[in-house]
Amino acid sequence: MLGTKGYKIKKVINIRMDETLLSDLDSYAHELDCSRTYLIEKAVSNYFDTLDEMVSDKRIDELKNKKS
Repeated sequence: MLGTKGYKIKKVINIRMDETLLSDLDSYAHELDCSRTYLIEKAVSNYFDTLDEMVSDKRIDELKNKKS
């Protein structure tokens, strides 16, 4: 969804994160001169490829089991 000026509207979410993971996230954000939000968005977006494969494999397995 786009806002009035053509920008994507972002929703605020809250997550709990292990302190070590958060520290690593902050280190990468500092090193790359970007925000936590940017890195988390990129990580989730990239993980969708893995999730797509998992869903595909599950559906294939379900189809194979129906044929058996």
